[in-house]
Amino acid sequence: MIEGPSNSEFNVGRSKSDIPSKLSDYNPAEDNLSDLEKLEKYSGDVDWSYLRPHYESGSMIYVDPALDLKTAGLAFTNDDSDQVQAWLKSGDLVQPCDLHVEHWKKNDTHFNAMIVRPFVLAQPIS
Repeated sequence: MIEGPSNSEFNVGRSKSDIPSKLSDYNPAEDNLSDLEKLEKYSGDVDWSYLRPHYESGSMIYVDPALDLKTAGLAFTNDDSDQVQAWLKSGDLVQPCDLHVEHWKKNDTHFNAMIVRPFVLAQPIS
């Protein structure tokens, strides 16, 4: 006979109130980080395969390298629509198109990406 773990090892029958309070650390709604700390937490270097679904859903925004990515992220986080509109008008923020994608694939471009729900801001890494 093959012995497996007992029910006590799987904590069968435990109620939700028995779950350790540490799990609340994983609840984004209870994240006590500052806006800047959250932006840093949800950013990193990625390749095109990560960004592709966001591009296809229309939620990817290209951030020109001349613009600081954290500054752009904070403007989105703080609903600074005047600043975001100014950057869109100047071309510092762009909703990418298929021509951008072809160029990025051809050059195996990597990005610094930042999640600012519902968007993903992406800036190419030089």
